[in-house]
Amino acid sequence: MRYETERLTLRTINISDLELFKDYLIRNQAFLSEWEPEREDDYYSDVNILDLIENEIASNLEGSGLRLHISLKGEERIIGSIALSNIVRGPFQSCFIGYKLDQDEINKGYMTEALKKIIDIAFKEFKLHRIEANIMPKNQRSIKVVTKAGFEYEGLSKRYLKINGIWEDHAHYTILNSALE
Repeated sequence: MRYETERLTLRTINISDLELFKDYLIRNQAFLSEWEPEREDDYYSDVNILDLIENEIASNLEGSGLRLHISLKGEERIIGSIALSNIVRGPFQSCFIGYKLDQDEINKGYMTEALKKIIDIAFKEFKLHRIEANIMPKNQRSIKVVTKAGFEYEGLSKRYLKINGIWEDHAHYTILNSALE
């Protein structure tokens, strides 16, 4: 799958993108560590990155998720990713959203642009009713991104996820598909 916004290309990746994906992960290893689970050294190995790509492909095919990798238009270099995960159908019609961006590309509006596009995909193509974002309260940049895109604060989940070795509280934000009301 491939989508475009004004400045970005959002696309699924395949095995041939291993080196591009690995370069992104290694380039941002220290920067992203504050917001992610602890990673073992082998996380950045070709074998593990190949597993990550294969899991993304399987999730996309089975409809349980969609991860799109972000590049600037006209470039192949990956500068981030945005994902719908845990897509649940039936009466729930909901998913979680997560995203991350290259340390050299923050504060340029790229993630807001990508988020607006994936909301459009989730609501129009996937016909989902609700998207949920869980963000550590200290991550004010991320909170600004979701609120600019129309997410509303619903509450605080205590010790919600183990991030960088610590059980962290997360602020819970949601956006609803008004077209399905």
